[in-house]
Amino acid sequence: MKFYCNYLLYFMFIIAIVSCKKPYNPPAITSTNSYLVVEGVINSGSDSTTIKLSRTVNISSATGVNPEKNAIVTVESDAHNSYPLVETSSGNYAAAGLNLDITRKYRLSITTVDNQQYLSDFVAVSTTPPIDSVGFIIQTNGLQLYVNTHDPNNNTRYYRWDYTETWQFHAAYYSQYISDGQQIAPRTSSQLIFTCFTSDISSNIVLGSTAKLKQDVIYQNPLITIASTSEKIETEYSILVHQYALTGDAYNFWVNLKTNTEQLGGIFDAQPSSINGNIHKVNNASEPVIGYISAC
Repeated sequence: MKFYCNYLLYFMFIIAIVSCKKPYNPPAITSTNSYLVVEGVINSGSDSTTIKLSRTVNISSATGVNPEKNAIVTVESDAHNSYPLVETSSGNYAAAGLNLDITRKYRLSITTVDNQQYLSDFVAVSTTPPIDSVGFIIQTNGLQLYVNTHDPNNNTRYYRWDYTETWQFHAAYYSQYISDGQQIAPRTSSQLIFTCFTSDISSNIVLGSTAKLKQDVIYQNPLITIASTSEKIETEYSILVHQYALTGDAYNFWVNLKTNTEQLGGIFDAQPSSINGNIHKVNNASEPVIGYISAC
């Protein structure tokens, strides 16, 4: 009898817990807000300046990419000089090497197709030291790629990297023949599809800081880990790494963005927080704009 009563109480307790669970759909899932997202840096040297504009989408939306098209994008200096960027593809705006005067400050001006204007704060040009080397460490589960750099003048202190990967791999099966719908013929050398190439760009935020060190030296800062079973290292692999010098404010923005996008989901992770960049809507400063414009 005692066993039966304990079992009945336990069963009723489980029913009570299950019956108390209710689905919760936060307002953000169905929000109609579409905020501007600005990605890129002002390159003061001979390389291109590329800015990507897009709009946020709802979590429940079937569309993952929402480019901001037909905008007017210019780089402006505090000496009232202007450098236009041209839309090269949907939402991507670029200009060839601007070769800017690094003693001046610069900002980004954006006017959307519906005549809404956005301005970033004026920022000084940071001189990025060269990358010393890119290498790898063989681990039990794959390869750890890293980057080394240093600033002999101890002026940089804050760094960010992104990269483009390219690798060669083989198809699952080797095809020696091809059909034109009527007959089967041997493939020519230009029709062979067993050996393939593909590329990908970085999606994670890679940062480094020497602010707490005596010397401005970055040693083996992790870039990416490639699993030992990945097709990336099946035959040949290449990585092109870009390095950017950041200000303290820009570094804090990227740390916050990394925390909000890559380090959430567990019960012990940090709570989401607001991401404040240096880009503002001219006629509505309270509207969020996601992004931080640096010049380097």
